Amino acid sequence: MIHTLGQKVSSSQIKDMLQEYDGMIKIVVDIRQRIVSGGGEMHADCESVLLESGSEQDDLWGANWYPSEQRIEFESLINIRPRMGNRSIILQDENLRKQVEDVTRSILGDVQ
Repeated sequence: MIHTLGQKVSSSQIKDMLQEYDGMIKIVVDIRQRIVSGGGEMHADCESVLLESGSEQDDLWGANWYPSEQRIEFESLINIRPRMGNRSIILQDENLRKQVEDVTRSILGDVQ
């Protein structure tokens, strides 16, 4: 189940988002609006939810969140954006990584 969150996640929402993958949640972070959409089968599912609610494509970056380890992987097909200097599925820009991590930890961190 996909949840879009702008404030701290609940344990039941984490459980919902873990339905697709055991131990991992695919997330997309809107770094401008400081919201996270997570829980879909693909990052593109979460990305679509955010785009439909008014997010701008350039503000959206994909990652994987591991709640039990409180760990983030900056890896998603939606991150391939040559026009923005990101030619890989891995988010290359350290500043963008920090922004994605800050939003992710503020909303999903410390909840399992």
